Parts: sequence; C-alpha cells; structure tokens
Amino acid sequence: MNEAKLGAEGPLTGLRVIEMGSLIAGPFCGQILGDFGAEVIKLEDPKTGDPMRQWGRSLPKGLSPWWPVIGRNKKSVTVDLRQAQGQAIARDLIAKADVVVENFRPGALEKWGLDYESLSADHPRLIMARVSGYGQTGPYAKRPGYGLIGEAMGGLRYVTGEPDRPPARAGISIGDSLTAMHAVMGITMALHARERTGRGQMIDVALYESVLAVMENLVTEYDLTGYVRERSGSILPGIAPSNAYPCADGEFILIGGNGDTVFARLCEAMGQPALAADPRFVDHAARGRNQAELDALIAQWTATFALESLLGLLEGAGVPCGRIYRAPDMLADPQFAARDTIVETDHPVFGRIKMQNAFPRLSQTPGRVRWPGPALGEHTEEVLAEVAGYGADRIAALKAAAII
Repeated sequence: MNEAKLGAEGPLTGLRVIEMGSLIAGPFCGQILGDFGAEVIKLEDPKTGDPMRQWGRSLPKGLSPWWPVIGRNKKSVTVDLRQAQGQAIARDLIAKADVVVENFRPGALEKWGLDYESLSADHPRLIMARVSGYGQTGPYAKRPGYGLIGEAMGGLRYVTGEPDRPPARAGISIGDSLTAMHAVMGITMALHARERTGRGQMIDVALYESVLAVMENLVTEYDLTGYVRERSGSILPGIAPSNAYPCADGEFILIGGNGDTVFARLCEAMGQPALAADPRFVDHAARGRNQAELDALIAQWTATFALESLLGLLEGAGVPCGRIYRAPDMLADPQFAARDTIVETDHPVFGRIKMQNAFPRLSQTPGRVRWPGPALGEHTEEVLAEVAGYGADRIAALKAAAII
C-alpha cells in the first residue's frame, strides 16, 4: 500500500471492531477506533438503538446532536442480542472480527454465550475490551456502574468544586471518557502483543480505576503523610499564581505564572517588579504559602483591564495566559481554524454540521471524520451479507422475525 493511500485510510485500517453496548464509555472507545480507520460495526437494539440517539439538552429536528459525534465512523447493525438468533448473529460477526468492545453489566455476555472464554476458544486471536463500572471481578462487579459513581469512587468528585460547597462534577461525563481512553490503550497494547504471540486477550476496564489512574499522588500522599486532598476551587494549593482573575469587562483571564522567571515577567508587566524579590513571593514555596494574598494583588491589577487588552499585554511580556473558551470562542479562534481542530461533515437531516476533529494527530496516518453517526440499522443488510455471508432469504427471514 502506498504512503498516500495509507495516510488517507488511517493507522487502524483493516481492523474490524464489533461494538456492543450503549451510552458513553464503550461507544466513545469505538468512536476513537473508528476515527483512526477501524471498521466499527455497532450492534444496536432494533427497537430503540443506543440511547445516545435521544440524549442531549436539545433535540433539533427531533434528533440528538450528540449521536452524530459519538456514532461517527461506525456502521449500525440492528440485532436483538436477547434472542438466541441474535446471539448467533453476533457470534458470526465476531468470528470475522479482531476486537470486541462491550459495556454490558458483568454477567450479561456469559448469559448469552458471548463471553470471552467461549468466543476465544474458536477465535484465539480475538481481543475483547470489557468496560464496566467496577471491573469483572470483586464484590461490586455486578453492581450497575455509572459515571458519577466511578468519578466519586476514583477520588475525582471529592476534590472538585469550591471548599465551602458540596463536591461538584465536571460539566461533561469525564469518567466515561477516561474509561473509553483506557480501553483504547488496552486494545492497542493487546494488538501489539498479538503481533508477538499470535493470541488475543481480554481487557478488563473499570470506570473507577480509570479515574483513579489520573489522580496523581492522591493515594501515595495520604499513605506517607496522612494528608487528604480537599476541594480548592479554581486553584491548586501551593501553586501560585495559577488562577482565573477578573477583568474590567466582566470576563476572566487565566494566568499561569508560578515559575520564578515567569513570575518575574508578570511582575514587570504589572509595573511592580519589586514583587519578584518580595520575601512573601520570592520563590515557589513562598508564593505557595502566601497564595491568597498574591492572588488578591493580581486580581486587583487585572480588574483594571478589559480581557482583550490584558491578553495582548501579557502575551507580549511572555506570561502564559488565556481566555476561558466556550463553543463560540472555539469557532472564532484562528488557532482552531489553522489546525482544523473543528471540522464539518454532511448529515442527512442537519446538513453541514461542525464537530471536533480526530485526535491525536499522526504525521503519516492521521485520523479523520468520514461520516456522522448513522441511522439506526443503516448498515444491517450490507454487513450481514458482506461480513457474515448471509443470503437475501436469510436476512429477510431475520427481519420478519424482528431479530434485526
């Protein structure tokens, strides 16, 4: 295959993935794999499909704006996995696949005869990523696992928010997304191992563990010192200055000046160069001890400037700073435009729609958005014919029996 064609197709071209499950953690894993060229065949309930087709704050034209994103680059196949004939269809498709991604409650696949041990007996190269709230083992394994519970159990919820208020949540389903990314990491690792051993393996991805993985030294610090990290709002305790500061026009600016040389440049920009040598702020430790006092001084200064004016001043002084972005800011920003961070794709109902591009960027085999989330069952007949080898009569009979 020539280099130009490989780059157009993506690094996972030739990899076939069966996605079983719904909502966010499993499907976001499938989205990432599809972004980079994998053929992702999503199995959905014939009556309702993935609930993500209906989720979202708004439903323009009766459709969810979320589905075109999380369903992008996938083929939709309807199949009732709770029926024996539906389970047989899944086995036929999995037999021709490299990877299965599933996020049912532990025990569901075993009940349907679709567990890894059964499938890999005849397909030893198969890789299966099993995504769940608590993992496939342990006393909590069969509990229903949702993102908010995993975020709390993994430690994220307790440290998020203002110190004088109850724990807050991020404005997105961050626990599910972290779990999906860990599933993708596990799959790519297993693919590499399969190149050496010829065998696939099962990947057990727990939501609470995926959150815990990004919690830095939270557990180790407690183990060594007894310190329990608390909520700290918009700051990190001891890291100063690094905060959001008010501007004269009601906006906020983010300033990161906690390094000694950067802090000196900030003091120069403020017209107060002596602050850099002030014993209260002379080094990283001193600034951390006097964080509130320093933030108050900076806020008093930033409040005299409009945001745009202050951004220009600080950027010219070499001080890391930035605005707090919303969707309109992203669509208007030249950095986003220069890198095609936001792309457009055609949707059969919405027309041209915008969404985030595929990340990270590979220099030779980048990912891309090939099509938005498909209609329910859009690829059922095509996939059953081309992948499973079913004839037209068999497909018609399955349709008549409401299996697909």
